Amino acid sequence: MKKREFVIQDLLSKIYQEQFKEGKLPNQRTMAQSYQVSRYTIQEAIKTLEEIGIIETIQGSGMYVKKQFQMNPLIFNTLTRTPYERISSKFLSLEKKKSTPEEEQIFQLDSSEDIWTFERVRIVDYKIEQIECSKMPVSMFPDLNEKIIEQSIQEYVLSKKYSISHYITSYSPTLLTKKQSELLMSKRNTPAMRIENRCLLKNGKVYEYSELTAIDYTCTYITPFNKKGHQARRTTI
Repeated sequence: MKKREFVIQDLLSKIYQEQFKEGKLPNQRTMAQSYQVSRYTIQEAIKTLEEIGIIETIQGSGMYVKKQFQMNPLIFNTLTRTPYERISSKFLSLEKKKSTPEEEQIFQLDSSEDIWTFERVRIVDYKIEQIECSKMPVSMFPDLNEKIIEQSIQEYVLSKKYSISHYITSYSPTLLTKKQSELLMSKRNTPAMRIENRCLLKNGKVYEYSELTAIDYTCTYITPFNKKGHQARRTTI
């Protein structure tokens, strides 16, 4: 693990444990000595925690855990750790087709309907980080177009007065295909992460299904211990 990532995760752990009196972090010099790293490494770790909204620096006072900060199961990943102004999307394709039986299951359709399928690449700091292939029901989003796809899909959904509830995400290892390797400027068969998302509204309806392929993907979670789940998995000998 890189030194910066270790510092980030260790600080997250200490923040979660409420080890910092009155939410104030030690100064950079003290942390550099404690972690035996350069002040630059500390500055980069602090910058990440600021960008994901966990801490703030108050001029002349120091660094503090934000009072409104709440521990979510997903703390950050490759994209969520980056401010929106440094993330962009590039349109690749958009097509409308009749739904397949699998898509009808995903979107809980009673019969065949038109489904949008679009592809785009996600760019962070001018570097292509992810390839995204998504599906959305035409009946819910009839005006989806190239311009919208190159912007925030979440903002687009909210503009339609839909209430977003949560996401069901699964991760699996994969190898880059020839097409993917060309887009990501990597070698074919390079190991990558495949990320599947089902995006749900508060009424329980799936509004988007996406598959993302990413290289150099990282994510950090804090999840509560599920005692009932643990007990249910135990086997009686």
